[in-house]
Amino acid sequence: MHRPPPSRLAAALCLLGLFAAVGVRADDAPPPPVGSPAFCLFELAAAGEKRVWINLGIVQYVEAGAGEVKIVYGGGNLGSGHEARVPAKTYEESEELLRRLRQTAQNCKGNPP
Repeated sequence: MHRPPPSRLAAALCLLGLFAAVGVRADDAPPPPVGSPAFCLFELAAAGEKRVWINLGIVQYVEAGAGEVKIVYGGGNLGSGHEARVPAKTYEESEELLRRLRQTAQNCKGNPP
């Protein structure tokens, strides 16, 4: 008979039980990972009163120019994707946004520079 693999919740509970059994306090436990390539949020400029983030894990491509940076993400079949346009006065401003995008993605991956 085939058994499904244990869930992450079950694994976390087992780990907590192990820590409790050996007397490790929560303060001594290793910190959780800071990010994931699959869910990596990058904050864009606020839209009115709302804060806006995009998930870098689903970005398909980025266009950078002197007038704006266009980030295309979440695309599927039949043009179901979205885009975020971030104004940039100069090409250097676009390059700075690209640098921040790369840095955020690298941090989510767990590979700091």
